[in-house]
Amino acid sequence: MNPIVDLRSDTVTKPTAAMRKAMAEAEVGDDVYREDPTVNSLQERAAEIFGREQGLFVPSGSMGNQTAIKVHTHHGQEVICEERAHIYSVEMATMAAFAGCLARPIRAPDGILTWEIIGPQVRPKAENRARTGLISLENTSNLAGGTVYVPKITAHICEQAHAAGLPVHLDGARIFNAAVALGRSVAELTRGFDSVMFCFSKGLGAPVGSMLVGSRAFIEEARRVRKVLGGAMRQVGVLAAAARVALEESPERLHIDHANARFLAEGLAEIPGLAIDPSEVITNILLVDVTGTGLTSFEISGRLAAERVLANGVTASSIRMVTHRDVDRSGCERALKAVQEVLGQPQKSFHA
Repeated sequence: MNPIVDLRSDTVTKPTAAMRKAMAEAEVGDDVYREDPTVNSLQERAAEIFGREQGLFVPSGSMGNQTAIKVHTHHGQEVICEERAHIYSVEMATMAAFAGCLARPIRAPDGILTWEIIGPQVRPKAENRARTGLISLENTSNLAGGTVYVPKITAHICEQAHAAGLPVHLDGARIFNAAVALGRSVAELTRGFDSVMFCFSKGLGAPVGSMLVGSRAFIEEARRVRKVLGGAMRQVGVLAAAARVALEESPERLHIDHANARFLAEGLAEIPGLAIDPSEVITNILLVDVTGTGLTSFEISGRLAAERVLANGVTASSIRMVTHRDVDRSGCERALKAVQEVLGQPQKSFHA
């Protein structure tokens, strides 16, 4: 029986042998007392790579984002974000439940906000309206298909936001994918933001964990908020060890995932009933419009699962596929053949 081709997300990756070895050998201590040397080393290295004063290891990207929102805002404020932003669409309304903030979602082409779009939505400091407290961007833009912010756009947003007295947070869950796609460093792509969150457990392939980086003052307050959320951990160096391997070794191979995503997109574009522009697939995420098939995305994903290919319907008309370390080119070929099969299309070869 063929192994499962899991394209639901890059969160499904299994830790590598190097990660497992590092976990087994990790030196640990109590991180609540700031005594876990492996965590401390990871936080220092992350801060160094991003050109920041400090880092804070957190269990998940959602906790990292919501911690940042809580630190930057006050109850009753608004958080400006793109309509498909993870903090708004996939984080259980936590900014309302925990930080007491209201999202102000804005639709932007390809999920990429500009100051020209944001500026008119910034609330003036009136006494009868909620005030804008934070602007949050996402790079890459997950639910927009892995699209990427370029430094010129983010620099302008940060400059204008700061001039208006507003902080800017970056949900950089897949910022290393953006860096590889643009050939830029993560430090360059995140310069100007007041805080940055990035994930170890997505394309970088670690089993657990994310990181917040920012100023010393920001991280000290974030540490307190992490505790409130139940994210303070003890001998967590066993996880930080895997994250350190991911941080040092995984970025250099992300271009493979990007190439596989483009390969998938090119194959899917040739299948009648599916709509996707391969030229728009620049990282490891692709969104496929299935309207022309006469089936919903959920029906198609169910049929694909029976063929041992997993992909998630995002809306009734759109399926998301995400490439990662654990799906190679042959797995992508199998996925394309499975799509042909479930749509009743003639079989053809998709070899590169």
